[in-house]
Amino acid sequence: MSNIGEWFRLEYWLQFFSWDMFTSSLFINILDVLVVWFMIYKLIQLLRKTKALQLFKGVAVFVAIRFFSEIIGLHTLSWLMDQIIVYGVIAGIVIFQPEIRRGLEHLGRTTLLNSEKNKINQDEAMVTALDKALQYMSKRKIGALITIENNTSLEEYIETGIRLDADLSEELLINIFIPNTPLHDGAVIIRDGKIAVASAYLPLSDSLLIPKHFGTRHRAAVGIAEVTDSLTLIVSEETGEISIAHQNHLYSNLTSEEYVEMLNQNLIPEVKDPEKKNIFVTLWKEINRLTRGDR
Repeated sequence: MSNIGEWFRLEYWLQFFSWDMFTSSLFINILDVLVVWFMIYKLIQLLRKTKALQLFKGVAVFVAIRFFSEIIGLHTLSWLMDQIIVYGVIAGIVIFQPEIRRGLEHLGRTTLLNSEKNKINQDEAMVTALDKALQYMSKRKIGALITIENNTSLEEYIETGIRLDADLSEELLINIFIPNTPLHDGAVIIRDGKIAVASAYLPLSDSLLIPKHFGTRHRAAVGIAEVTDSLTLIVSEETGEISIAHQNHLYSNLTSEEYVEMLNQNLIPEVKDPEKKNIFVTLWKEINRLTRGDR
């Protein structure tokens, strides 16, 4: 930190660019920086669905305050930020231990062979299974409440249910919500394409905008949509109507085409051009084209 002031001096940059930059140590340093940035990127991906990400955002704010206080010369504030960062990170690891453990377990299950295409195929299969289950339950007026986790963690609601960690299928969903069975009362929560729990309890909304003819399922769906970015599917036990609660809104009496379109928009990521995504593939194809003499 004592050398940061040198960055603002013209002589420093003139001397910097006067060196022989194209050395092996330079490329090693660049590789070092790229590896660190890649690790930070993967860490953010790992924690983006956990509450621990909020902790890291708070730590980033304290680090920024500490950085600028050192530049300005506020030594007392800088020392205070050091203590908060050191002990705050330790306390955060203890507090968010379940989320961090879950993220590390997810990392351990991840392989280099898991491509974006495989993820899209899994999401499409999930939408198909949900569509078939909803249609079956709607025709027979079987009440259902299905919440799909997005970026905001639903761990506190998952803890209220009965853990299944089962592969998603229309047959299993239908059997869960068959009346008078042990798991039919409450919500099914889907996480990472799997049925995490059944019989989970969701917070009920107190909104006066919800029509009075809607029951507890709809109020629970709106309640979870008010506090998270999850998407919740509801099948009415009285009418068989299908509704979706998402982003603090309730979309009721949806047709099959309408709710499938919403599921596709919110659950299936946009397909990217693989050649644009991977610059090395593009460069290799261009080299092959030039060596063959193509124009």
